[in-house]
Amino acid sequence: MIIDKRDFDFLFAWLDVDTLLNRPRFCHSDRQIVDAVVSLACDLGEGELATHLRASDMVEPQLNEAGQVHVLPAVTKAVGEIADAGIFGMVFDEDEGGLQLPHIVYAATMGVLMSANLGTASFLLLTVANARLLTSHASRAQTTQFALPQIAGEALGTMCLSEPHAGSSLGDIRTRAVPDGRDEFGDRYRLRGSKMWISAGDHDVTPNIVHLVLAKVPGANGQLEPGSGTISLFIVPKILPDGQANDVAVAGLNHKMGYRAIPNCALNFGEGRARPSGADGAVGWMVGKPGQGLPQMFQMMNEARISVGLSGAMLAVRGYQLSRDYALERLQGRVSGTAAEPQVPIIEHADVKRMLLAQKAISQGALGLVLFSARLLDDEKTAETPEARSEAATLLALLTPVTKTWPSEWAQLSLHYALQIHGGAGYTRDHDVELLYRDNRLNPIHEGTTGIQGVDLVGRKLRRDGGAAFAMLAARIRATVERAEGMTGLEGVGAQVEMALASFEAAVAVLLAEPDSRTALAHGTPVLFALGHLVVGWLWLDQALEARHFLQDDSSAFDASFLQGRIRACRFFAECELPKVSVWLEPVLASSDIVLSAPVSEF
Repeated sequence: MIIDKRDFDFLFAWLDVDTLLNRPRFCHSDRQIVDAVVSLACDLGEGELATHLRASDMVEPQLNEAGQVHVLPAVTKAVGEIADAGIFGMVFDEDEGGLQLPHIVYAATMGVLMSANLGTASFLLLTVANARLLTSHASRAQTTQFALPQIAGEALGTMCLSEPHAGSSLGDIRTRAVPDGRDEFGDRYRLRGSKMWISAGDHDVTPNIVHLVLAKVPGANGQLEPGSGTISLFIVPKILPDGQANDVAVAGLNHKMGYRAIPNCALNFGEGRARPSGADGAVGWMVGKPGQGLPQMFQMMNEARISVGLSGAMLAVRGYQLSRDYALERLQGRVSGTAAEPQVPIIEHADVKRMLLAQKAISQGALGLVLFSARLLDDEKTAETPEARSEAATLLALLTPVTKTWPSEWAQLSLHYALQIHGGAGYTRDHDVELLYRDNRLNPIHEGTTGIQGVDLVGRKLRRDGGAAFAMLAARIRATVERAEGMTGLEGVGAQVEMALASFEAAVAVLLAEPDSRTALAHGTPVLFALGHLVVGWLWLDQALEARHFLQDDSSAFDASFLQGRIRACRFFAECELPKVSVWLEPVLASSDIVLSAPVSEF
């Protein structure tokens, strides 16, 4: 089994998916439908994706002489099976060809596929985010032509932001879009420029690829204005509506250490290899109004960031299951040290138990964080009152950098433990943990590095609103701590969460009082780590309270060992991980400038 489905059953109960399904948008569904969808994903994961995991790692995408990218045929087949199952359309409206299911159910479904084969599943991640942006911001004609085929899985999508010289500094992009009239799909432009690090930038999985491209329209003087305020968003398909090839060319493939089932390309737009109608430049249509490209693209980026966090969580979950199973089977050593005794499974040794508990606390804690964020996304769109929708949106915005970063960074530690438990065998290709370790290493980098997420958290999410969003979060955390008071076995957990919260509140006060934004932003990454641990510790406590509830319910579908295991993982996280929060925040509270003041010459 690639996953333990009980984990999703428990998390769905904890996050009250049944109540969510009663809302008008989702009332056509019920838990039987949800369980059937997740079970279908399990079948597809085991039968289609996991079966070519190693092959897709060994056989990288290839660029042929015609400039087309070829992927492993098993990848193409699996993506087709996912499309045939309707999974591309899970979150979309029924009148768009979708299933109109909650985002939390889609996240669980995609997570199952990710645990089987992250590279293949990522075609789904990008395409759904692309189509959701179009259904939110594009015209009816644009949506019909370019989004609906993606919802059906007949075309796949990308996001084209970075450029070779600019990276994450999007205000410095040079791709230009020159007006070229208007047609049934809106204002048409000709684009020229180069984009880098484009996942699924070219392939033969589907005939068409819908690129969403950030570019600037030149001013009256023919020059591109600096900054991000003049960036617009354009739909640039590989194949135009009339069947002609657009002027989009693959400049090269990036050869990655992992994540190899999905190609990563450098793309040139408008370099003249194919000129539709003899004109110069790739054909594209503007989405919405000029200068709105970055705000529009942030919808896709933020959803992608949650999905990146999901991928880290699921790689950690899979790694935990592999190392647990190995530890149960691998015989080595004796408890008493007496040679006459039979060898015991290595899970009997204390240090192996320590590493397994750390893996369990990280992996399941990360999955809980991501599904909690997915539930916030559902609440933002469908909660009963405007106040509830606003609160969900505020909390989701605050937690998005945490949801992207914490699973990504800590999955790497969890997979480190998986390798360690496997010993030398884990360092070989005989076991999948080394592959998972390499696959996850991209997650702290793409869709905004850890450092960028830290700057976003401190600059945009804490200082910009004077800490109001965090105060809202803190109230929720304290409410959970109060519920845990007097609960046998959880008293220490509540105290640890309360101490971590107090440390973070003190740090926020320092950050808000700091007049120099550069000084405040210098603490971004450790503050991000600290908030991640605080939030995961809080969510673990909330889950432990749910587990206690089920333990006292004779009709519970969960066995006692499963529930006690979650409570122990909660206690482990509180005792062994939450104390790190105050350590990360000590330099903030001391107003340390040890990093910012370091002269470049000293390096």
